[in-house]
Amino acid sequence: MTDATETLSPEAKYALITRNLQEVLGEEEMKAILGERDIKLYWGTAPTGRPHIGYFVSMVKIADFLQAGCHVTILMADIHAFLDNMKAPIEQVGLRTKYYEQVIRGMLSAIGVPLEKLTFVVGSSYQLSKEYAMDNYRLATKITEHDAKKAGSEVVKQVSAPLLSGLLYPGMQALDEEYLGVDAQFGGVDQRKIFTLAEKHLPKIGYKKRIHMMTPMLPGLQGSKMSASDPNSKIDLLDTSKAVKNKISKAFCPEKVVEDNGVLTFVKYVLFPASSLRLGRPEFVIQRPEQYGGNTVYSDYETLEHDFVEGTVHPGDLKNGVTAALNQLLEPIRQSFDTPEMQQLILDAYPPPVVEPKVVKQKKKHNKRPDDVNVAEEQAAVEEQAAVEEKFANTHL
Repeated sequence: MTDATETLSPEAKYALITRNLQEVLGEEEMKAILGERDIKLYWGTAPTGRPHIGYFVSMVKIADFLQAGCHVTILMADIHAFLDNMKAPIEQVGLRTKYYEQVIRGMLSAIGVPLEKLTFVVGSSYQLSKEYAMDNYRLATKITEHDAKKAGSEVVKQVSAPLLSGLLYPGMQALDEEYLGVDAQFGGVDQRKIFTLAEKHLPKIGYKKRIHMMTPMLPGLQGSKMSASDPNSKIDLLDTSKAVKNKISKAFCPEKVVEDNGVLTFVKYVLFPASSLRLGRPEFVIQRPEQYGGNTVYSDYETLEHDFVEGTVHPGDLKNGVTAALNQLLEPIRQSFDTPEMQQLILDAYPPPVVEPKVVKQKKKHNKRPDDVNVAEEQAAVEEQAAVEEKFANTHL
């Protein structure tokens, strides 16, 4: 990624920051700040389930932010992960935090983002301070239970008997904006209700309203939201090349259909931007044998989508192109985890589920008293032992 930040005008920086975003709350404020200095922003992630390829959407935008001269902080929200319906004990969350940081660093390196321009912060490094705790209490006196529950409805795991911890989550995410000293927060559009809660309530305790930027949510492999907790909807960042091929081959990708097409959406929001970062130009290749037209190189998403809708690009050809490009992106990440230390970290952070041994029920012997059964079993044991001793004697004569 080239560093031409100093030559960019405020208008060019704004265009870079906002491209491929679904929504921006506070556009005029952003333009005003860019007229004076660069934007300070943060992106947070709660280390719960294993990250999937959908995280590349955020990584690509982080690359845009850096190219626009933004000061970017990545928050490893360990306390939030603990509060989210107890998805993991706090000790295991610590291990998952280490795993997340390694994976995120690997993803950013894979698309050519300079890591020295980023700041990584772990939430518990400041969220356990007395100042933060007091602000959390102050904010709790302003936010109703209804608003807190509504704000977290698309982020915090929803269950029939929700814990009080889930109500603390949205307010703390709002407070993070103040304690990280940023102008803006960036996340998926599923965070919108938390963002609007922050805008409404932070000024009530004396803190300014921030800018909020949102990316669209990628459809999963089956057409629904891509989720870390649903293995059928996503591709893990450490999946083997064979597993990637198998999952994409089964993905929802109906001929000529764009809506809820996770394969096509991934090309738009990840593969084209990633190729620009890695190669210096947008590029996506449809790989086909010569008898079927040979390879086709696309330099923009709009032309690819047009050809797909027209039927010029078959779903099978699209999937083959995505498989090749995605495996090229994932290979350096796989290699970075191919050490005994990293393999142990994976096992510690995400231990395999414990399989309870099956209890074999003893068949009931009917029409016999318990005493009769015990006597019969003892007699059978005596006879078996006698037979063993006789055989042993015969073979050692």
